[in-house]
Amino acid sequence: MKLTDNVFGAILMAISMLSFVSNDALMKFLFETISVEQGIFMRGLVSVPLLAFIAYLRKSLFIRIDRRNWRVVITRAFAELAATMVFLTALSKMPLANITAILQALPLTVTMFAAIFFGEQVGWRRWSAILAGFIGVLIIIRPGGEGFNEYAVLAIIAVACVTVRDAITRRLDRSVPSLFVAFTSAIPIFLFGGITTATTGWMAVSGAMIGVVVIAAIAITCGYLFAVMAMRNGEISFVAPFRYTGMIWAILFGFLLFGDLPDAATLLGTLIVIVMGVYAFHRERVRQRADASSA
Repeated sequence: MKLTDNVFGAILMAISMLSFVSNDALMKFLFETISVEQGIFMRGLVSVPLLAFIAYLRKSLFIRIDRRNWRVVITRAFAELAATMVFLTALSKMPLANITAILQALPLTVTMFAAIFFGEQVGWRRWSAILAGFIGVLIIIRPGGEGFNEYAVLAIIAVACVTVRDAITRRLDRSVPSLFVAFTSAIPIFLFGGITTATTGWMAVSGAMIGVVVIAAIAITCGYLFAVMAMRNGEISFVAPFRYTGMIWAILFGFLLFGDLPDAATLLGTLIVIVMGVYAFHRERVRQRADASSA
């Protein structure tokens, strides 16, 4: 049976989320022994050449882009750097499922950012979904509660940084290859990890840890590639909600590797965020169909 573009795109998105969460789980495991900066540097030793090689094969490495697109690429790279540092720092101290649950608010925050700064039309239903999604995030982090600390704040900052990254990516011309963008974003992270590791000191690593780093690098590279493929197969409003499958893997890996299980409040907040995100995608699909019929 031949898969439709939508189904194929959904499968690719689910694989992408498995890859990203696998990377997160492996990096969290490494942070029990080495610093965040050293982990980023070691992963970059594998992922940057791997991305460069794939981009070269796809003729996406040596390209010409205009000044406007370069500004977007550079701004995106710095947003990616900030997001990586605060996210991985928070990840090193927070349960995997909890920080993954907070990140599920991204589709809502990107919609809000685009409406406020880019003037995109967002109706009252999607604004309501955004508000409800934020309530879900508050339930997860519980300000003033026992589990609320500076790392929960860093997780929120990570959402803000990734929101900026994803929103400004929409400003890129479609002629700019996604692999080129991913490669140029990976370089500053790799360099920052190397510079900070040189100042903070190198911790000895075993052969097994090197193997974990290699697998994590391959996983995050696959995550980027499958995410790009997913968004180019099928309708975005159909494919994008499958990013929420990442929560399933986060709960599973969190339990198997670290013995963590989210409590009832975290699960409730996560459910609210996911339902509101799916609803926002649905409303976007309805709006696009209405615009198409009236054109």
